[in-house]
Amino acid sequence: MTFHIITIFPEIFDSYLNEGMVRRAKEKKIIDVKIYDLRDYTEDKHRTVDDLPYGGGAGMVLKVEPIYRCVKKIKEELGDKKTKTILFSPGGNEYGQPKAREMKNYEHLIMICGRYEGVDQRVGEHIVDEEISIGNYILTGGELPALTVLDSVTRLLPGVLGNEESLASESFDQGKELDFPVYTRPEEFNQWKVPEVLLSGNHQEIKKWRQEKKNDKNKKQ
Repeated sequence: MTFHIITIFPEIFDSYLNEGMVRRAKEKKIIDVKIYDLRDYTEDKHRTVDDLPYGGGAGMVLKVEPIYRCVKKIKEELGDKKTKTILFSPGGNEYGQPKAREMKNYEHLIMICGRYEGVDQRVGEHIVDEEISIGNYILTGGELPALTVLDSVTRLLPGVLGNEESLASESFDQGKELDFPVYTRPEEFNQWKVPEVLLSGNHQEIKKWRQEKKNDKNKKQ
């Protein structure tokens, strides 16, 4: 099984991947891990991966374009192999032992690590197969969730631990509050458009739209 991890901090993974169970699984060729520097998939001289959010607000948002290019390249190389693409997100499906057991059935897992204020909404809507949350708390980025999935799935693969252990499934409380969708430049990509209200400059309407979208997300929990 191969894990493909997309990040802007590839060096974060070095020590963990070369120790313990994961290292042994790699040496046995049960798993392979490929790290992709998202900046390698930008097209400007500054290797820009983020931009300001449409509609205003604090923080920066990871852009859709380099993520799209990276995932597209990986999938083209994999062809028709059984692959799942996931994005780590506070609003994603809860990750627990049942999900880990589901993941181990894929030949390839492509994992996108978010950073900053968030990831352009179009990544979740058009590029990934599923958004996943590993817990009801805030992390700086998706690198630790990626390692969590890698570790929890790897230990389920035949030959890694010698025998498949029965692990208790733990999930977090259902009372988390999700935020509104975020978008950044470009205004249109692959015919995926930023909602018009965010381009209007009408801050009252933007505030109203964000609250409505936030309410919609939390009603689905």
